[in-house]
Amino acid sequence: MRQAVSVCRKGIVMLRLVCALLAFFCVLAAGSPDQGRAHELYEHTNYSGALQVLLVLPNKNADAYALMGKSYFHLGDFKKSSDAFEQAIAGDPNNSEYVHWLGRSYGRRAEAGNPLTAPTYAARARQCFERALELNPRNGEALNDLFDYYLQAPGFLGGGFQKAARLVPRIAALDPAEGHYAEAQLAYKRKEFDAAEAQLRRAMELAPAQVGRVLDLAVYLAKRGRVQESEATFDRAERMAPGNPKVLFERANTYISEGRNLEAARALLRRYLQAANITPEDPPKAKALELLKQTGSGA
Repeated sequence: MRQAVSVCRKGIVMLRLVCALLAFFCVLAAGSPDQGRAHELYEHTNYSGALQVLLVLPNKNADAYALMGKSYFHLGDFKKSSDAFEQAIAGDPNNSEYVHWLGRSYGRRAEAGNPLTAPTYAARARQCFERALELNPRNGEALNDLFDYYLQAPGFLGGGFQKAARLVPRIAALDPAEGHYAEAQLAYKRKEFDAAEAQLRRAMELAPAQVGRVLDLAVYLAKRGRVQESEATFDRAERMAPGNPKVLFERANTYISEGRNLEAARALLRRYLQAANITPEDPPKAKALELLKQTGSGA
């Protein structure tokens, strides 16, 4: 009887040990409570706060490094951003999202770099976008960024209209409205302006609840010098989504790009900077501050 009791107790001890180990590994996989706090700060666009939490974590996992990379990216430190994403990929080499964001970081380094380093960073950005799609063909954001790269980059850096055009069916398969927007971009580059406008209007029809599709048309009309139509379209976007940060930003950005309505642009940007509903998907506040300076006014 004593032997049976002893065996039973050993079994209970072993079961508790296994459960404790499982709990430990679950915590490691999910990240610490501090890491969860960093995610919360990031979602509220407090990128500096998120970094303060993440930098002191003793054992950073791939997710922590990726969140650091995104935070640095939004703060405009693209060197530290790319370094952090390299660390994230070292911990999770087949993560399409991490590879895509590394490409974004290299793309920004190319834009800000000198003529000697820019081509290298641009090529790395393209390679990352292509690799991200190899890892996950349904990564729509990587697909859109690769399309933009092909559309904008010269041939010696791997760009080209034909390459961009070959991606359009893949974009449309994931998001029909986005497919028409891609077609509009191609048509605009080819100076087929009527076709570009028709594609933008078709995108609006397919996604009537997406204010971004209305903004796309408003910006296009402004570029074509059709100011009254553009203003009416911006008004439509404002009615659809009153106070939407993207509406405020894009309208101000359009005014500044065209050198008109600068007082209105200042007011829109100040509203943007004070908005409580800005997310990481919206333009960074640093960009809004930069635009505000271009109007001849500080924050």
